[in-house]
Order: sequence, then C-alpha cells, then structure tokens
Amino acid sequence: MTMWKNLNSQDATSPTMKQLMFFHDHSMMILILIATSIFYFMIYMSFNFYINRFLLNKQNIEIIWTVLPMLMLIFIALPSIHLLYLMDGVSNPILTIKSIGHQWYWMYEYSDFKNIEFDSYMNKDIKINSFRVLDVDNNLILPTNTHLRMLITSTDVIHSWAMPALGKKIDAIPGRLNQINLLINQPGILFGQCSEICGANHSFMPIVIESIPMNFFIK
Repeated sequence: MTMWKNLNSQDATSPTMKQLMFFHDHSMMILILIATSIFYFMIYMSFNFYINRFLLNKQNIEIIWTVLPMLMLIFIALPSIHLLYLMDGVSNPILTIKSIGHQWYWMYEYSDFKNIEFDSYMNKDIKINSFRVLDVDNNLILPTNTHLRMLITSTDVIHSWAMPALGKKIDAIPGRLNQINLLINQPGILFGQCSEICGANHSFMPIVIESIPMNFFIK
C-alpha cells in the first residue's frame, strides 16, 4: 500500500489540486483503454495471417477510426480547458501576499496586512523531527478557506514557486509580476521547492506554508 501511495501525487489541499488529480485519472483511463485496444488488435492480427478485403476496403471502418480519436480528444480537451480557466482566474482575494525570489531564498510580504515582510531560508540544522532540505526558518503562514492572491517576482534570475499539494507552479521572473490564486481548504504544513534551475544552490530553496484557521491568523 505504501509503495502505490508513493507513486501518486501529494494529498490535495485545494479544490484546484483535487480537480487536477481527477483529470489525471480521467486521462489515464482513456489512455489505458486506447493502449489495451491497440495491444489486443496487434496480438489478434499477429495470430491470424490472412487478408480480408472487407477489412482493408471498408468505408465504415475508416469513418470509425477517424471519429473515435476525435471523440477521445474532445473528452480530454474539455476538462483541460475548464481547469486552465479555473487556475487562471482570481476572484475577490481577501489577502495579497508577495513572494520575491532571491539567490537562494524567498522573501515574503503581506501587502494588505500591516506591511509585514520576512526572509525564508532553508534550515541548515537537522533536527529529529525536521525534514532535510525542506524545512525553513520562517514559514509562510496563510489562512484556510480564504481566497488569496500571490504576486511572484524575482530580483536576480528566474526562479519557480511551486507547491504540489496546491497544484500551483509559477515562474518568478525579474522585472515581471505574475499572480496566482490560492485557496487552502484544510490546516497543516505544506512543502514545496523552487522548480527552476536557478544556480548552484537551486536545490536549497524550499517553500513551507503553514495553513491555519482565519480566526487564528487575524490574531
């Protein structure tokens, strides 16, 4: 059971990630169906060495193998377009957070909340309950069940702010401000990393989000 769990994605902590996992399973079922059908016909034809003129010169068969792939592509494209729309939109955020990538750490600003800013470095001291190369000295604390907006940029090279459990990954580009919407639906601690090869210490730019209920966040 543990082996199969490690092959899957991280547990979803946002509605977007749940939809992404559903779309992944939906696409895999279609691909498995296609692969199984092709494998069956290849085996069947390899054990039956004959030529059927009705099979080779049949208009109905040509229509079928043209229409079926079109329908399968539609079944994959429609959920994909819907997901892209949901991931791009930002709907009335209550709080805006700014994330700035540096070599090699992240700086965060609560723009709408007392103008708090702090740096987030990777923990160099490995403790018993810590996660190696994933823990930071200052977690990014965010409220749950709240629409948030994050603005991402960089001061030096291209970084990439990625949080797999939220289904979010966006580039931090110098001189450009990108934005994403966040909605965390359960409290906990989430781990992510810079997903762009940004330099020698690229693998030492972890991201840690600590999600707490909104009433505790305000206090």
